[in-house]
Amino acid sequence: MAENKKVVMVGIPGVGKTTLLTNMEKIIKNHKKSVCVISFGTLMFELAKENGIKDRDELRKLSVSEQQKLQKLAAEKIALHDEDVVIIDTHAFISSSEGYYPGLPEHVLKIIKPTNFVSVSAKPEEIYNRRMKDDTRNRDKITLANIKKELDAQSGMISACSVISGSPVKHILNGEGKVDEAADKIINAIGL
Repeated sequence: MAENKKVVMVGIPGVGKTTLLTNMEKIIKNHKKSVCVISFGTLMFELAKENGIKDRDELRKLSVSEQQKLQKLAAEKIALHDEDVVIIDTHAFISSSEGYYPGLPEHVLKIIKPTNFVSVSAKPEEIYNRRMKDDTRNRDKITLANIKKELDAQSGMISACSVISGSPVKHILNGEGKVDEAADKIINAIGL
């Protein structure tokens, strides 16, 4: 692996992305590669706190222009990373009052220059059950119909990112109890 990898991993809440990322980070370190996992939303939130935002879930309630400014600033910080593997943990879209806003619009892609995309999904019923157990976030109403819409939106958005950037996208089904299998598929897809 000559060049460093900038891997954008997307997944709607409840697909098991955080668990998957923890496993991947261990595997990459076992390959003697430097790795950095960056949560795009957390980075945006850190920047937004400087402007008075107190709760991460308030980010999606900001106007599109405010979100764009924060995305640009976060992307510029991410672009500075030079580890062997930089994994950007994010969402393909932000659900706002104006509709689905892309989590990775063209201006962000041009700054980050991703080498790979990974789209993580799970069965809608599994996502529903995982979200119902998560009381750490202030989420919108959870229904299976909404989860299916979100999965469709994610697939469309990440496919567009792949077309715009020219970088491949790997779709991963993260089934209950199969996180190691999913992590292995991703590691292989990014060439480790």
